[in-house]
Amino acid sequence: VQLQASGGGLMQAGGSVKLSCAASGRTLTYYGMAWFRQAPGKERDFVTAISWAGDSTSYADSVKGRFTISRDNARNTVYLQMNSLKPEDTAVYYCAARWYGLGLPTDEYDNWGQGTQVTVSS
Repeated sequence: VQLQASGGGLMQAGGSVKLSCAASGRTLTYYGMAWFRQAPGKERDFVTAISWAGDSTSYADSVKGRFTISRDNARNTVYLQMNSLKPEDTAVYYCAARWYGLGLPTDEYDNWGQGTQVTVSS
């Protein structure tokens, strides 16, 4: 499956943005999906994930209550709604897929899209 993330840009602190991850080549129906991010000079970190069935989600503590992951299998797309943005959310955001993934931070994702840059100014 090929993944294409989009929707990033320059945002103001306190604002909102919705990222999209569109899949091609295969249906996303049986894939657990996740978002990761990588800030300059730092390792790539887990942000959030959703199970293949859509019945389980997990979030990093730093984004709980502010970010929401969702999926639309009919559109073969996964979304990341980001609210109450902070400068520390600045990073390249990547989407990833795992066959029958359970939406856990510990899942090993073997399909990755290219990133989309999110920059939050204070």
